[in-house]
Amino acid sequence: MATPPPPPQEEGRLRYMSGGLGNSLSSEAVAGSLPRGQNSPLLCPLGLYAEQLSGTPFTAPRARNLRTWLYRIKPSVTHEPFHPRHPPHRRLIGEFDRTTTLATPTQLRWRPTDLVPREEAPLDFVDGLYTVCGAGSSFLRHGYAIHMYAANKSMDGCAFCNADGDFLIVPQQGRLLITTECGKLLVPPGEIVVIPQGFRFAVDLPDGPSRGYVSEIFGTHFQLPDLGPIGANGLASARDFLSPTAWFEQDHRPGYTIVQKYGGELFTATQDFSPFNVVAWHGNYVPYKVYDLSKFCPFNTVLFDHADPSINTVLTAPTDKPGVALLDFVIFPPRWLVAENTFRPPYYHRNCMSEFMGLIYGIYEAKADGFLPGGASLHSCMTPHGPDTKTYEATISRSDANEPSRLSGTLAFISSERSKEREE
Repeated sequence: MATPPPPPQEEGRLRYMSGGLGNSLSSEAVAGSLPRGQNSPLLCPLGLYAEQLSGTPFTAPRARNLRTWLYRIKPSVTHEPFHPRHPPHRRLIGEFDRTTTLATPTQLRWRPTDLVPREEAPLDFVDGLYTVCGAGSSFLRHGYAIHMYAANKSMDGCAFCNADGDFLIVPQQGRLLITTECGKLLVPPGEIVVIPQGFRFAVDLPDGPSRGYVSEIFGTHFQLPDLGPIGANGLASARDFLSPTAWFEQDHRPGYTIVQKYGGELFTATQDFSPFNVVAWHGNYVPYKVYDLSKFCPFNTVLFDHADPSINTVLTAPTDKPGVALLDFVIFPPRWLVAENTFRPPYYHRNCMSEFMGLIYGIYEAKADGFLPGGASLHSCMTPHGPDTKTYEATISRSDANEPSRLSGTLAFISSERSKEREE
């Protein structure tokens, strides 16, 4: 293949396409590299190879069918056999049972993970990833896992592929420059990115050490929640989800390593080329990010009482049972509080969902003490939880409790799951 190099995509000048969640998009790094009128012609333009990546069964209903066609310099099938990675990654869990995990209904809280200097222990995104809790089975294709990561070096000469499920990544400190088979995504704290099952990607750290959170789902994909009585608008808007534009590299890369997560375990295979050799693509199964979580349009009470936290759902992973999610990703962004004669922080409650919470920046409104950015908490199914004593006493003693107030300088999230969680 003889093609010009792709246009440069420097960190601050990456180009994206709007509406990257579920919509059919197309992109080509070299004009004329997409076939016209068919997906798999006898000879693809520029001598490229056609390869389909399917995120759903071929026979899934059209409205739920996800697939993308990739036109690449060399097909991804040309690699050496996979072998178990050595040494094994012992902090990743894919099967949540009595042999691998412990179950407890006690409320749990974790401090932020210290970022170790690279000189002491170099850790890229893969090595810095560790499981905190989860439920179900990656082999049975149902359930989820909650991970955190703390990395201090970019991935060099290797790419990661999650064959188990989708990754929803939430940076808390340090930007992530993520190269995918569809192009590049720059993701700072305050944004999220979803890498669907099966995509190969590499993570660079332009700001040095980085940490954050990862929600992984097995057997389904994230989508926007239905709005019901809210109507047609509000919460997260489809146009604010951005997908990358095509970018490729064609250098000879002997010894390039593919790290594949399969059944919660890591395997490696080598090849002599970069997996990021896709010159053009089209489809509706692509990585995407939310440009800025501040674009989320929250709804809230305007007279009295407190809305349930589900009103702040950004993305949901549905189950076959109507109204029940495998996992909801919910945020608590800056917003106005105006309810009268109402305890405005989250109320005390127990529910059938387990709630894993992280804090990206600021102070969470219901936890004045001990809950720090980069930390986390877990409230399991039917375990009581709610505001701490300091928050409760400060709230009920306010003389201006009925005055409108703006909650600012904070961004927290909850991954809310319906299964009983097990702590790793």
